[in-house]
Amino acid sequence: MPRYLTKTSLLDAIRDTRAQLEKKYSKLTPEQMIWPGSMDNWSVKDILAHLVDWEQRLIGWYQAGLRGAVPETPGPGMSWRDIPTLNQRGYEKHQDDPLDLVMENFQRSYQETLRLVEGMSEEEIYSPGYYKWTGKSSLYSYIAANTFRHYNWARTQIRTTKITKAFKNQSEQ
Repeated sequence: MPRYLTKTSLLDAIRDTRAQLEKKYSKLTPEQMIWPGSMDNWSVKDILAHLVDWEQRLIGWYQAGLRGAVPETPGPGMSWRDIPTLNQRGYEKHQDDPLDLVMENFQRSYQETLRLVEGMSEEEIYSPGYYKWTGKSSLYSYIAANTFRHYNWARTQIRTTKITKAFKNQSEQ
């Protein structure tokens, strides 16, 4: 059962959780944003690049669905059990991207995702099986997983106290 039952409430949730996420890392310096230790060996930059990857997957799946295609979700030749592998590949693909590029992509992808959802009808968002590629699920479940739920997850993985403490300890040595 969808938590947000209208497109307006869904868009509000996406905007609100995104704002909370941005607030979470807003006081970090560029050096702190690229420090590999917020989530295991991932930096805040890596977490944000991960979100871009998944937003872009959603956009690609949706566009394929509009053409009548059935995209391979979550990725070509992969099942949902392969998410750790898929996430690791994304990390490796973007780990050397400069922070400025990741931040630019992070903003651009979010705007693309918002425009995408804004352009959808409530029927296509909430009707199970509206697109072949969603099977018996509604598009809502894919939107939720790749926007507000993912933003909430990212917010918990960005450990600003851990990051600032690590930098404080470095400066004291």
